[in-house]
Amino acid sequence: MTNFLFAHFIGESRLGEQVYFSISKDGNHFYDLNAGNPILISNIGEKGARDPFLIRDPKTNKVYIIATDLQIHKGLGWEHAQEKGSRDIIIWETNDLVNWQGPRAVTVGVAGAGNVWAPEAVYDKNKEAFLVFWASKVEGKHKIYASYTKDFVSFDEPFIFVEKDRDVIDTTIAYSDGKYYRLTKDETSSRIIMEYSDELVGEYKEIHSSILADLAGVEGPQMYQVTDGTWYLIVDQFARNLGYMILETSQLGKKDFVEKLKDEYDFGIMKKRHGSVLAITKEEYEKLLAHYK
Repeated sequence: MTNFLFAHFIGESRLGEQVYFSISKDGNHFYDLNAGNPILISNIGEKGARDPFLIRDPKTNKVYIIATDLQIHKGLGWEHAQEKGSRDIIIWETNDLVNWQGPRAVTVGVAGAGNVWAPEAVYDKNKEAFLVFWASKVEGKHKIYASYTKDFVSFDEPFIFVEKDRDVIDTTIAYSDGKYYRLTKDETSSRIIMEYSDELVGEYKEIHSSILADLAGVEGPQMYQVTDGTWYLIVDQFARNLGYMILETSQLGKKDFVEKLKDEYDFGIMKKRHGSVLAITKEEYEKLLAHYK
C-alpha cells in the first residue's frame, strides 16, 4: 500500500469539528477531497467529531473511524468539556471507504470521567482484538485509559494505560521491528514523550529524543511509514496555528527524528487539525478521488 488517506478536522467553526478527508500518493503531498467540505458529520451526542482516527481490521479489511464526541464551537467551553463532557466515542465503519455506516456512539469512559478525548486503536494479534485508548480527566488529572474490543460495539472494562506525574493526552502507537513505540503529549510542557515496550500492554521505557524535547506547542502525534521504509511523525503545531509538520527517521526508536524541509511536503489547502493517516491501495485512492472530487 503506497497511498494514504488523512482524516482530520479543521478547527472550531460551524462545520470545522467534523471529519474531512485528504489523500496522498507519497505521504508528503495531500489533496483535499469533497471541495473542502466535511465527508462525515456527527449529528448525535455533542454534534461534533474531533480527532478522527482510522484503523483497518486485518481480518475483514473493514475500516473504522473513531472520534471525540465534542463540539467547542457551539459548546460550553473547554472547562466544561473536561469536567462534564461526553464519555462516548463516535464511530463510523465502511467496507469501501466511500459508503459509511454511522455515526453511532458508544460509552467507554469510566464513571466519574469528565471527558473521552482523541480515541485511537491498535490491533493486538495475540488477543485478536483491538486495544482502544483515549484520554480522560478523572479526579482532576488527565491520564490514558484503554479497553479491548473485537467489533467496536462491545468493549471490555477500561483500565489505566498511561499515567504520569502530570496530565497526559493524545497517545498514539506504532509497531516496528518487534517493539511498540508509544507517543504521548505532556500537557504541562506541550511536548511529545516517546516510549517503547516489547509488549503492547506492558512496561514502557522512555526514549530520549533531542528534537522532541525542544519541540513545544504541539499535539496530535501520528506515525506512518512511507514506501522507502522511512517513518514519518506528524504533529499539529496548535500553539502557533501552523497546522501539521513532518519529522522523519530511517529507524524508528533507534535514530532520532529530524525535521523534514517545509518545501518537501504540502498538507493541502485546508489547515488540518488532529487526525490520522491510513495506508490505502492505489485502487482505494482512485475510488476516493472519483467519489469525492
